[in-house]
Amino acid sequence: MFKMVSRYLSRFRHDQRGAVLVEMTLITPLMLILSAGVFEFGNLIHDKLLMEAGLTDGARFAARCNSQMYTDAGLAAINCAAIAANIAVYGNPTGTAPARVAGWQTSDVTVTTNNNCKDAVSGGVIQYRSTTAQVCTVRAAGTYPYTGVGMLSFIGIGPITLNGSHDERLIRF
Repeated sequence: MFKMVSRYLSRFRHDQRGAVLVEMTLITPLMLILSAGVFEFGNLIHDKLLMEAGLTDGARFAARCNSQMYTDAGLAAINCAAIAANIAVYGNPTGTAPARVAGWQTSDVTVTTNNNCKDAVSGGVIQYRSTTAQVCTVRAAGTYPYTGVGMLSFIGIGPITLNGSHDERLIRF
């Protein structure tokens, strides 16, 4: 009986057929975690880029929006900051489409149009090309609480808040 058990153990020691299965069992969890992390990071960057594109669009609209022009023409005044926030989040002025980034809301966007003037030349460095000493800008800033698919919480990283802003030169007609 002892000879038979030692023969089986000797054959098992020299047999290579199960080596690949053992190696795959050890490597598969690591590869799955790494792949999931890459996808999570890709989603995070994608949401950040969508948010920044929206803030750029909103700031560009607010820089050209002139509510006074509407009232001078006898039309109802418009709220340029609210429309710019809708454009930033939804991609349209009415705010009817789904948000660019799921869960992003207009309350997360701030559009500043007043008293945001800067020196065209600061400390000898040309900040803006201008014929005047000061250039006024519009700033669209926003935050987005990234929730993701849960890979970050799995490794112990808490919720991430994405921040972004865009300055656009004030051009009102």
